Amino acid sequence: MTILKKALSRRTMLRGTGATVALPLLDAMIPALTAVAATPAASAQLRRIGYIYIPMGCNPAEWTPKSTSLDVLPSSLSPLEDVKDRVCVLSGMDLKNAYPGSHATSNSAFLSAARAKLTESTDYYLGTTVDQIAAKEIGQSTPLPSLELSMDLLATVGQCDNGYACVYQNNLSWSSPSNPLPAEAHPRLVFESLFGEGGTPDQRRANLKKRASLLDSVTKEIKRLKLRIGPSDRNKIDGYLENIRDVERRIHQAESAVKDNPLPDLDRPIGVPFEYADHARLMFDLQLLAFQGDITRVTTFQLAREASNRTYPEIGVPDPHHPITHHGKDPEKLAKIAKINQFHVSLFAEFLKKLKATPEAGGSLLDHSLFLYGSGMGDSDRHDHSDLPILVAGGAAGKMRGGRHLRFDSPTPLSNLHLTLLNKVGVPLETFADSNGRVEDLFDPVTL
Repeated sequence: MTILKKALSRRTMLRGTGATVALPLLDAMIPALTAVAATPAASAQLRRIGYIYIPMGCNPAEWTPKSTSLDVLPSSLSPLEDVKDRVCVLSGMDLKNAYPGSHATSNSAFLSAARAKLTESTDYYLGTTVDQIAAKEIGQSTPLPSLELSMDLLATVGQCDNGYACVYQNNLSWSSPSNPLPAEAHPRLVFESLFGEGGTPDQRRANLKKRASLLDSVTKEIKRLKLRIGPSDRNKIDGYLENIRDVERRIHQAESAVKDNPLPDLDRPIGVPFEYADHARLMFDLQLLAFQGDITRVTTFQLAREASNRTYPEIGVPDPHHPITHHGKDPEKLAKIAKINQFHVSLFAEFLKKLKATPEAGGSLLDHSLFLYGSGMGDSDRHDHSDLPILVAGGAAGKMRGGRHLRFDSPTPLSNLHLTLLNKVGVPLETFADSNGRVEDLFDPVTL
């Protein structure tokens, strides 16, 4: 570690024409000659939390581990093999306030554990979601308190499901009971929100035309900064900036390919990668960059919307997703649901591996993050909100005890898990929604 007379600020930015690039945590940002040097204990204070939503539940037979360990993963969770020591699967959790069962309430209750007001109009009412409670506590010192992402266009309005307004189905995040937060599905717009200097859409387009790459405008700042830091930090910056450039290049390629794909997918924004997996990887990589640069510490990501009719021919499922989930115990349909579950989990597993491979302060980005992955629906055929497919990943710095399957003896509110994770990232709540306790066994008891 290079000892500087004055440490760099954690909020150091590289600024250029139309660009503001945050930096990863560097050794030079840690006050020299102090006990705060890059140790796991110090880095445990770097808290981040993310929520990933999958729609329409799962095939329980191919999702639920047979034992209390993850030694043998069921097929839908098999992509987690390389990171299963950082994963806990939880069975027996429910969302009582999502009843009567619907797609709208599955989505709306997942992060709020609240009962949605039955309305088709604009007098909708839900509850503040856990991500926004976290953002108010741990997101106020970052450029973006939270980041809301999706894979689909969520512009439908009016009534979407059994008398519930579409707003419940379209939005995971709510900053208050009456204020849903729209999610962004276009990688370019997310990229610009992370690294652009803002302005109107016309101003951003003009800035893009002036430069071949966002990073080109900060070249001089990069060279100047490198004179102040040591070799290890220079390597960190080079790797981080190359990742930014790679994401930017992939976004540009997707936008350039629009002319070669004249038949648009009505569920997707124009200019996103043609393949679903490529689009999802971009959205996950944008979250990685946002965490690495400390641009935000709270994210939500909707991998597909409830009642989605998206098809997945790339994995041998050309059928629309939603009709398959009304399976009537048909083995063929259940097998297809398991394939879709496995596909979604594989994308999440890739993201976890990248986080694990990204060094930070005596550990990795994965060490210093927590993720809740799951659905607000259990058995999609019955629109049931019990025995939800839920897993938690990350958290080594917070002493999460991974590699396990926690099965609750009786239905347990998902809000108990929400409360536990909020506490672990530094939000001192005693209760949340309908919680009646905490998930004490998820973490080392001496640190909870």
